Amino acid sequence: MFDARQVRRDFPILERRVHGDRPLVYLDNAATSQKPRAVIQTLVDYYETTNANIHRGIHELAEEATARYEEARGKVARFIGAREPREIVFVRNTTEAINLVARTWGQAHLRPGDEIVVTEAEHHSNLIPWQLIARQTGAVIRAIPITDEGTLDLEAARRMIGPRTRLVALAHMSNVLGTIHPVAEIGRLAHAAGARLLVDGAQSVPHLPVNVVALDCDFLAFSGHKMCGPTGVGVLYAKSELLESLEPFLGGGGMIREVWIDRATWADIPERFEAGTPNIADVIALGTAVDYLTNLGMENIRAHEEELTRYALDVLGEIADVRLFGPRDVRQRGGVVSFYVGDVHPHDVSTVVDRDGVAIRAGHHCCQPLMRRLGVPATARASFYLYNVPEEIDTLARALQRVKEIFGGVGVG
Repeated sequence: MFDARQVRRDFPILERRVHGDRPLVYLDNAATSQKPRAVIQTLVDYYETTNANIHRGIHELAEEATARYEEARGKVARFIGAREPREIVFVRNTTEAINLVARTWGQAHLRPGDEIVVTEAEHHSNLIPWQLIARQTGAVIRAIPITDEGTLDLEAARRMIGPRTRLVALAHMSNVLGTIHPVAEIGRLAHAAGARLLVDGAQSVPHLPVNVVALDCDFLAFSGHKMCGPTGVGVLYAKSELLESLEPFLGGGGMIREVWIDRATWADIPERFEAGTPNIADVIALGTAVDYLTNLGMENIRAHEEELTRYALDVLGEIADVRLFGPRDVRQRGGVVSFYVGDVHPHDVSTVVDRDGVAIRAGHHCCQPLMRRLGVPATARASFYLYNVPEEIDTLARALQRVKEIFGGVGVG
C-alpha cells in the first residue's frame, strides 16, 4: 500500500527547516522534484567507483560505465513503453529535446504555408523552438484555444487540424492549469491529416502512467529532474523509423561512423544524436529514479496526487477571494493548482507564504500567452508529488489567510 509518510523518509531535504524553525513544506514540484537517497547515492557511487568515459574505452571502468549508461536507457524505454531502447535519446532537458526535433525533423519537413498546431496553454519551451523554425521555413503556427474551464477546445481542434497541418505539438499536462489533455485523441486527428504528434511530457511522465505506444505519439520529451532524478538530463523518445530518417542535431565525437576531412557518415541511432561526452553520471542516476518510481507504482502515485489535488481544491476553494484556475474534476487534471488571492500580486503571496516555510511558485510559469488568456499577469502555483501530505496543504491555507491579513483584505495590489 502506498504510504506518503513512509516515502518522505527517503528524501533527506524534507527534514530541513527554513527561516529558522519552520519545517519545509515543498510545493514546487512542477518546477523540480526532490531526490531520494537512492538517487543521491547513485551519483556518489558512480564518481567513487566507476567514473570513466563511455562507448570507446576498453578498460574495466569504461566498460562498467558504458554498461550502466545503456542499462539506464533500457530502464527509461521500459518506463514509457517504448518498443526498443534505441528510441531513447538522452539530452539535457525537455527544452533541448523539443529543439532537437525542431532543428532536425522541422528543418527537413516544413515548407512555406505548412501549419504547426500548438495550444494556448503551451510552455515557452514548446513555442519558441517552433517560432524559430517557422521563421526559417515559412511555416505558420496556429493555437488550439482553451475553454474557460481550462480544458482543450476539441471542436476547435477538429476544425484546425487539417490538410496543411504538418505537426501538432502539445503538453500532455499543463504546468499552470494542471489539465491533462486528450493527447491520444489529438494524435488520431493529427495522423488522419498526415501530420506528426509531439508530446511535451515534462509534467505527465513524472506523475502518471505514460505509454508511448498507447498514445501513438511520434515524439515525447521529458526531464529527469521533475521525476526524482538529477538536473541536466532529459529524454527524447521518437519512433525508430523517424530517428533513422533524421540528420544529426549536433556534430562531434561519438555520433559518427567514419570521418574524412570534407565529409562524414553517421552512427546508428541513438548515438547519432548524442555528440560528445554525455552526462553519464546523471543518466545512470535517472535510471535509479526510474527504478524508484517503478517500485512505488505510477498508478499509486497518480491516485495519491488525485487525492491531494481534490483536498487542495476543497480547502483553498473555501478561502474567500481565492480564485482557482483549471478544471475542478481531478480526473481531468494533475497535481498542479494555480490561484490568485484577491488583488495581491502572486510574487507577494509567494514571499509571505515562504516565511511560513511553504515553497510555491509565482510568475507566468513560462506561459505568457496563457496568462493573457486568463487575464492575469501571473499566478501563484502549488504543485504536489509523491511525498506531499494533506497537512502541508493545511499549512498553505493558513499562510494564505495570513496573506489576506497582511494586505488588509484583498484590495491591495
